[in-house]
Formats: sequence, structure tokens, C-alpha cells
Amino acid sequence: MSFFHQLPDSVLQWMAIFMSIIIEALPFVLVGAILSGFISVYVTPDRVAKCLPKSKMLRILFGTFVGFVFPSCECGIVPIINRFLEKKVPSYTAIPFLATAPIINPIVLFATYSAFGNSWRFVMLRLVGASLVAIVLGMMLGFVIDEDIVKDYIKPSHCHDYSGYSLPQKIFYALSHAIDDFFDTGRYLVFGTLIASAMQIYVPTRILATIGGNPLTAILVMMLLAFILSLCSEADAFIGASLLSNFGMAPVMAFLLIGPMIDIKNLMMMVNSFKPRFIIQFVAVSAVVVTLYCLALGVFA
Repeated sequence: MSFFHQLPDSVLQWMAIFMSIIIEALPFVLVGAILSGFISVYVTPDRVAKCLPKSKMLRILFGTFVGFVFPSCECGIVPIINRFLEKKVPSYTAIPFLATAPIINPIVLFATYSAFGNSWRFVMLRLVGASLVAIVLGMMLGFVIDEDIVKDYIKPSHCHDYSGYSLPQKIFYALSHAIDDFFDTGRYLVFGTLIASAMQIYVPTRILATIGGNPLTAILVMMLLAFILSLCSEADAFIGASLLSNFGMAPVMAFLLIGPMIDIKNLMMMVNSFKPRFIIQFVAVSAVVVTLYCLALGVFA
């Protein structure tokens, strides 16, 4: 105990924030890993082909809105996306799900409704903004760029037919895959959380507040703040609501949209799975669409 008393206050604060983020995120990573394990065993490419619409545009829309009935926090979404891609779900369907699932699921929408004084306005603006980003990403992958986004060494893993196995065997293999995914994703979560918690302590957020003097810089500052804080999407609406009086609606909406899509811990987990070129494209397209959407809100709202 005396060792901790000898540490600087900033380091103790860093450790406290790190532990709070880890404790908040790990249950969602665990749920995501378990879902990923069962997808690996029970979902086959043939079943995927039967369930998905035939039209490419409808597949993009399917991926955009399925998060409403198949919710996931951003902390656990990457393993699920990896499994979907492995099961031949097109990237232009899986990546829209990656963008929207942490935002449009009922828990997050209800938290947004409660945080902003039981206002449906912020709920709808957040839902529309997230859907817009997802559709643009899906169209980019479906019609513009190469949809091969997964790192080469990841592609052959777990490609196995479990249809002839008994129920206990399927559960065993699903949980085995879940454990592998949990520890594989968890190390990147820990590393990303260390960086995010350090930035909360050592990056002076007061400076960010002072440079948000016009609508564009205010939006960019709030997006950067969302990236630094790396909040869970179930809690970020309450922080956003507390910033509303200082920044206004459009910058706060940028904060609520970009955080669940791009934060430090999520980005670290994506680095493990996706090609660097795609990650740059994902970040750039998401940031540009969110910026334009929020600028439009500032003009017309």
C-alpha cells in the first residue's frame, strides 16, 4: 500500500480511470466474444446467403439497421464483425453494422432519450446521423473500393463445418472460440485503454474547449474529445448532455456519433483485424460524414 502512496496523484488518477474503463468495457467484450463463438459454430455461409437480401443496396440497409435487434457495444463489436466476415457476410453489410450497432440499439437510444430530458429530438438525430454514416460506408465498400478489408493471416481461421457435431460439442467449440477471441481482443482493449486513460489525464481538455470558437472547430474539438475519452456508448449521452450548454447541439451530436464508431480502444482492436488502408478509409469517411451532417444541423436545426 505504501508503494501507491509514493506515486504522483496524476498516475493514481490514470490508474483509476484505466480500471473504471476496463471494468465497464470487459463485460461487453465478453458478450461480444461469446456471440462471436456461437456465430462461428452455428452460422454457415449457406445460411448467410439465404438470410441476406439479393440486392446489394438492400444488404447495405440490412447491415445498417440490424443493430436495432442485434445490439452490441463498440467494446465487443469487432470480434462479431470478424466472424460475420469469416462466414461470407459481405463487408458492405458487416461494416455498416459495425458503425451503427453501438448507437442505434435500444439501450443506447433509451439512454440518449433520458440524458437529454426525455427528448426524442436527440434520439432521432443520433439515429439518422449514425445510419447516414453506415450507408455511406456500405456504398463505399459495395460500389467504390475493394471490399477485401481483413488482414490475410486472419482469413483462414476457424473455417470449419460443425453441422455433424452434437449439441455439447457445439457449445464446447463455441466457448473455445469465445475464449480465444476474448483474450485476443482483450489485449488490444487493455493497450487502447491505457492510452485513452492517459490522454484523459495528460491532455488538457480545457484547451480543447477554448479553441471551439466557431461551428466547424467546435465540431472537430468534440469529435477529438470523444476519441480521447473513449466512453462506452451506453454512458456517453450523459456526458454529452452536460456539454450541451457550452458547445451547442451540433458539436454535441458530433461527440455522440463519432465516439462509438472511432475511439482509442476500438481503433486498437480494429488494427488487429483490418488492413491499415481500410482503417484509414473508415476513419476518414466517418469523420467527414459526421462533420458535414453536424454542420448541416447547425444551419437548419
